[in-house]
Amino acid sequence: MTKYQQIKSHILAQIESGNWAEGDTVPSENQLAQTFSVSRMTARRALQELAEQGVLKRTQGAATCVASLKNQSSMLQIRNIADEIRDRQHAYRAEVIELDRRDASSLIASHFHFASGDPLFYSLICHWQDNTPLQLEERFINPVLAPGYLEQDFTRVTPHEYLCSVAPLTEAEHMVEAILADPLSQTHLHIKPGTACLRLHRTTWCRDGVVSHARLTHPGGKYQLGGHLTFPR
Repeated sequence: MTKYQQIKSHILAQIESGNWAEGDTVPSENQLAQTFSVSRMTARRALQELAEQGVLKRTQGAATCVASLKNQSSMLQIRNIADEIRDRQHAYRAEVIELDRRDASSLIASHFHFASGDPLFYSLICHWQDNTPLQLEERFINPVLAPGYLEQDFTRVTPHEYLCSVAPLTEAEHMVEAILADPLSQTHLHIKPGTACLRLHRTTWCRDGVVSHARLTHPGGKYQLGGHLTFPR
């Protein structure tokens, strides 16, 4: 484990154990550099990566503190859910609920510029963090651009990973809405009727056209979306 990874693991361990609570100030770059006998740049890298993962909150001119303990995902980039969970030092697993062919409804067909009734591949997968279902992924796939989709073992590789390997993404569109849990979400996310959820609608393209359209549903009390923008000076 490199020095900056040691620093990240130390900070995560303090948070996981409850020694550092939400809002608590974490050691400064100088303090971490002294403790771990590294350069300030190495300490800064560790803090910045944890901030990008949503674990810490960094504000210019202020101390770095523990961020909201809800899990976070960035709206500004497409990250693999398995990597997000493992980066937070948790165990990841996937439950494949459905994997088959479907005829496109008029609404879904419009995302692909297909006609209603055209065949699409379909998957319904629940992504778990430790013993908690964290994301229900309902995805429609262009069979021309990912012909081997239905033959994949999505307990070993996520749909995002597979699609990036066969149809590298060039463009994406996001839309986020707040919803009340529908019956499908209630069943697979183990939540009660009326539970507030965040649903992310995501359409992705490769250079040859639309690759997939996904509906990603998260329990609102366990997940939040955020991001950090840096503008050129």
